[in-house]
Amino acid sequence: MLPTIAWKDDKVIMIDQRKLPLEEIYVECRDEDQVAEAIEKMVIRGAPAIGVAAAFGVALGVSRVAPDENLEWKFNQVCRRLARTRPTARNLFWALEKMRMVFEETKQLSLNDLRERLIREALAIEEEDVETNKRIGMFGRTLIKDGDSVLTHCNAGALATAGYGTAIGVIRAAFEEGKKIQVFVDETRPFLQGARLTVWELDKLGIPMTLITDNMAGWLMKKGEIQLVITGADRIARNGDAANKIGTYSLAVLARYHGLPFYVAAPLNTFDFSLPEGAEIPIEERSSQEIREVGGCLITLPHIPVRNPAFDVVPAKFITAIISERGIARPPYTKSLAAWRRETRAKKGKKSR
Repeated sequence: MLPTIAWKDDKVIMIDQRKLPLEEIYVECRDEDQVAEAIEKMVIRGAPAIGVAAAFGVALGVSRVAPDENLEWKFNQVCRRLARTRPTARNLFWALEKMRMVFEETKQLSLNDLRERLIREALAIEEEDVETNKRIGMFGRTLIKDGDSVLTHCNAGALATAGYGTAIGVIRAAFEEGKKIQVFVDETRPFLQGARLTVWELDKLGIPMTLITDNMAGWLMKKGEIQLVITGADRIARNGDAANKIGTYSLAVLARYHGLPFYVAAPLNTFDFSLPEGAEIPIEERSSQEIREVGGCLITLPHIPVRNPAFDVVPAKFITAIISERGIARPPYTKSLAAWRRETRAKKGKKSR
């Protein structure tokens, strides 16, 4: 599969995910504003992919600093513009923090050297994401048995990351191991990431799947056709509460009722250990047009009020296990995630010295 996002000839190239699965069109971004708009308009989406895009956006912004511009002011402007794009995705802010650390360490260098250093850091973030996802897949595949049918929500595959995927990475790793599995993909209203993106990915990978509407999941669970649920996450609080695409909470409740395991797969940079619980995770509200229209066609009365929260939060008590590149954490998460928290703090401390 082609990469979700890439740096080429001082431009950021990304596949336009709004056009999939019927068209494969690539968008070129030449400055940070174009990257920011691509994130806001869902040309690129998925928390890890957004983080990579933000890192590339910073590199682009600094690359275009004029000789008479205030470098520090410009850098801050670039970061502020990118930070406004998607408030829920923790990976976005993690990537901006990493780029800021490099900037602070190297801002005394020549503009060209600083530019090259920021580009290298953004490329390292991209490469690290792919390797991280493969490790998540390696750990998570042990949770899927031969013959299982897995339900997944939204898209947490290669398109949502720099490559390979988180939740889909787990499914992919189990399939590559030789396990005979079946995937149920729900549509994921209102943006249809499941129907448009996850189906496209699984088809390319040759993984058996069946597309269902969001409101079919409970009935299929009752009939015994689903053995487990696995999703990604956009931000995870210190207690294990996990924000993900709207509709994830409903699936977690259904899984609990039917006695099915519910797993969350996410890299450590999705965890926000500064937040004690999920109630503090900011939830993005998106345009009402995403509800009123499908594929640009109006499907309801144009004047009625609409709510469009893009995410919900799954309480930790509904999550059977959380998979990261460090392994598998189980309840109580206040204890099992503590080691991961210490590790991230130790890494941050080393880099700040």
